[in-house]
Amino acid sequence: MGIYLNPESVGFQESISSEIYIDKTGLLHYTNQILETKQKFICVSRPRRFGKSMAAEMLAAYYGRGYHSADLFQGLQITKETDFFTHLNQYNVIFLNMQDFLSRTHDIKKMKALLEKVLLRDLLKEYPDVDYLDKKDLIGVLFDIYHEKKEKKFIFIIDEWDCIFREMKHNLNAQTIYLDFLRNLLKDKGYVALAYMTGILPIKKYGSHSALNMFDEFSMLDPSNLAEYVGFTEQEVSMLCQKYQMDFTEMKHWYDGYHFDHKLHIYNPRSVVRAMLTKRYNNYWNQTETFEALRDYIVMNYDGLRDTIIELLAGNPKKINPGTFSNDMTTFTSADDVLTLLVHLGYLGYNFEEQKVYIPNSEIETEFINAIQNAGWEEVIQAIKVSEELLQATWDMDEVVVADKIEHVHLETSSLTYNNENSLSCTISLAYYSARKYYTMIREFPTGKGFADMVYLPRKNYLDKPAMIIELKWDKSAQSAISQIKSKQYVHALKEYSGNLLLVGINYDKKEKTHSCVIERFLK
Repeated sequence: MGIYLNPESVGFQESISSEIYIDKTGLLHYTNQILETKQKFICVSRPRRFGKSMAAEMLAAYYGRGYHSADLFQGLQITKETDFFTHLNQYNVIFLNMQDFLSRTHDIKKMKALLEKVLLRDLLKEYPDVDYLDKKDLIGVLFDIYHEKKEKKFIFIIDEWDCIFREMKHNLNAQTIYLDFLRNLLKDKGYVALAYMTGILPIKKYGSHSALNMFDEFSMLDPSNLAEYVGFTEQEVSMLCQKYQMDFTEMKHWYDGYHFDHKLHIYNPRSVVRAMLTKRYNNYWNQTETFEALRDYIVMNYDGLRDTIIELLAGNPKKINPGTFSNDMTTFTSADDVLTLLVHLGYLGYNFEEQKVYIPNSEIETEFINAIQNAGWEEVIQAIKVSEELLQATWDMDEVVVADKIEHVHLETSSLTYNNENSLSCTISLAYYSARKYYTMIREFPTGKGFADMVYLPRKNYLDKPAMIIELKWDKSAQSAISQIKSKQYVHALKEYSGNLLLVGINYDKKEKTHSCVIERFLK
């Protein structure tokens, strides 16, 4: 064993020894299938604290020669596969954390030289008897070992592969040197059995310069058949909630939201583990990255990005074109590019079928509020503050105050231009922002004879609060909204809340540019 060639499996051993460990060894079955095939190049991009390093350490522990790691995997999913022993400890693993090398050198050429130096030391120590043409040529040494020791192919595991693009954002020369180094090391080399790279960003696009075009990419935009290994699945979180006696509904409210298809929901592993161990639902994202990182991007305001962020806070998903994103942190030509970056950073979820982005959960929502509070968006912060007064006025059935507060929020966020009931819905949703503490809000709530515009259902810890049906009208009357709730029997879908159910009708008069409100309590 060396330091970088077949290193010790301490990292994975610590993971499986931790109080909370979720078995993700199914990933090994996938990589076993693509070993030494045209699909052997994998780049997995995920946000911070989504288990990238754990997966890399697991691969190293499984494949690395010199290990006797069968005991580490005892009882785990991979042992049920027929190919478990076929590939166990059969390859030379080169495990590199690029962030470590960059932090030690702060210069791409020095980083490359250090990396080559330490790898050559490990390789020459492990294979001293090979007839080398040039002991200072890393690629030549790898070829010499492979040709003389035919059975000894290499698996390259590269963690934090994208650190150059994050820390040397504006140094295009350094980025090109780095990409060329990886291409020369990996592309069309017979000694490569598998190359597995992890990072936050997908592979950098350089127009015709496609240095690493042999890689298949699995990202937050489209994790494809690796989706269940991006984070904790809903089933895994549900099992943890049962074990630690935590409320699953509350866990969903805080940490759910990354949806890769209609069935698969993914949770941030770091946040879920912290919530389980501390017995507290909280924003653990800020222990990973500060809100300044988010603020720096949203204050750019490309193509009205500010208005888009306000709509996202109001709960309106926005369609984007992620295809123009250059996979770096500086080349932005539109709001879509910034929003796509926020998907890769984990600040936004992405619906692949609809190509829409959205704020995934309460934890991330808190990060957005922190960011805009320090970005000079006083009118939005003021609107959110007003929402607390609006909610109380709704509970008090004070129709005049409710209309006045909604008017205030509309004026404060006048960028949300009223064109139709959908834009009115966006303003109302933002106006009732503080209600999210007490309620689960559902738009277009299905009922027996149609869909209610907005329904607020009390969360488990706030069942004393009244459920609310809010119906919106445009150039009609607030009373007609109440009449529609009754005539279409929306209340039947919420009959369990009888006696503690508020019917709220809101109308916007386009000519007078005013809001009106009628509130009734449903008793039967």
